[in-house]
Amino acid sequence: MVSASSGDWGLQSVVWIFSVAIVFLGLAAAFGGKWLEEVGPRMVGVVAAFCWGGGFIIGGLGIMTHQLWLVYLGYGALGGCGLGLGYVSPVSTLIRWFPDRRGMATGMAIMGFGGGAMIATPIKEGLLSAFYKVPEYLGPESAVNLVTEGGKRMAEVGGQMVEVVVAGAAQVASAPVPIEEGVYVVGTGNTGAAATFFTLGVAYFIVMVIAAFSYRVPREGWLPAGWTPPTADAASKRMITHANVHIDQALKTPQFYLLWIVLCFNVTAGIGVIGVAKTMMTEIFGTTLPLVVNSAFAATYVFMISVFNMCGRFFWASMSDYIGRKNTYYCFFILGIALYLSIPFAAEQVSINPAVTWLVMFYAATMIIFTMYGGGFATIPAYLADIFGTKYVGGIHGRLLTAWSTAGVLGPLAITQLRQASVTSSIKDLASKVDPAAFQEKFGAGIAQLDQLVAAKTVTIGRLMEIAPAGTVDPTSSLYNTTMYAMAALLAIALVANKLVSPIHEKHHMETQQAGGSEAPSKA
Repeated sequence: MVSASSGDWGLQSVVWIFSVAIVFLGLAAAFGGKWLEEVGPRMVGVVAAFCWGGGFIIGGLGIMTHQLWLVYLGYGALGGCGLGLGYVSPVSTLIRWFPDRRGMATGMAIMGFGGGAMIATPIKEGLLSAFYKVPEYLGPESAVNLVTEGGKRMAEVGGQMVEVVVAGAAQVASAPVPIEEGVYVVGTGNTGAAATFFTLGVAYFIVMVIAAFSYRVPREGWLPAGWTPPTADAASKRMITHANVHIDQALKTPQFYLLWIVLCFNVTAGIGVIGVAKTMMTEIFGTTLPLVVNSAFAATYVFMISVFNMCGRFFWASMSDYIGRKNTYYCFFILGIALYLSIPFAAEQVSINPAVTWLVMFYAATMIIFTMYGGGFATIPAYLADIFGTKYVGGIHGRLLTAWSTAGVLGPLAITQLRQASVTSSIKDLASKVDPAAFQEKFGAGIAQLDQLVAAKTVTIGRLMEIAPAGTVDPTSSLYNTTMYAMAALLAIALVANKLVSPIHEKHHMETQQAGGSEAPSKA
């Protein structure tokens, strides 16, 4: 594939694969967290390996046969279960090994989860390039007789009319191997995605099984040499409890739901940027600063997303050991609101004055956002251990991860709906300014067929700008403004929820229930 054709899966179809994976991550973690207390982390880790590796294999079959439901089933549902089980098993284990540095411990575990993307991205790109096959090339656009039928671009090949796509400079720059500008026959190439999925599925399974059998848990009551737990007064100032709250009892406390909101909205806002970061940067700055923002710059940007996401998990979680979990989340939300609002400002300014300064501002803002996105994941298990105790933190953390599942739906929904509304409005506005004769010559159809042409991906903002009157402002830089404002509002709500978090009432402590004569909840 060199450019999108009418039969390709659109963004609105495939973006929900990620959402399905995150939903099943939360559901599997909610179930697996409690199951972990019964069977131990090793069993949970092995099951995670089967689910994650198998999900890639089934997803690859879906890509190879062009069956989208198989991708949803494999990579989405089954792979999501593997993610959830693989996520909770090391966290609760490390918290037990590092009771003196809970934040650092969870940061180490979840840093690995985020750092996987940093390692996998170049491997994935290399595999895609290795398995990629360029479609049949017909020649430059000017040398091929193109017609438009039902919004599709068609050309005659071997006496038959076939669908084709026209690759411009943007498609040439983003291709995994060198290609030429011009016309290519749809369905004659290979993206290499299916073979990449198969290869990764086998590799992930082997690595995860080896890691799962390496798990060890400390004996009951184990403490690091030379470490003394903090006094009751010191612990209360940091909202650290010496008691334990059972998994089921935790659901009866307002603190659980406040922390659920804190995690959900922090993740939703993060997904609102991380899910479209590369596209957003390319669309905003690729048109205004084309000499700077090229394919190599975009690839480096994606790599740095993983780096800052991973480093943020360790940095912020470790920092929370010193400044407290609540103060750490205050940093996330207060700083985050300012950074999200800075992105539309930078986009507006670069369209007026194309200077590298605004790119630097955007780059810095998004990278800090990515550290806090990862840091939110890494700090929440330690926050839970402080509030609910360490005995059942694995199960409580698993149930709280349903907030991630919810965010996995809210984030992409906000991205697709708000961005698509902006795209539709911008295309109609540009089409109204374009000379109808120029439109007819460019696309082989009249403006009256605009909806069909847009649905077939023949008409885009970029191609309309090629025939727009001189002085027309490219609306691409403003496509994400509404999304960023919405994400900032979510952080404001999460800020209030974090403010309301307080220590658990002692009536919920297992020790208090036992002293009062009632039977403490049994381990299920």
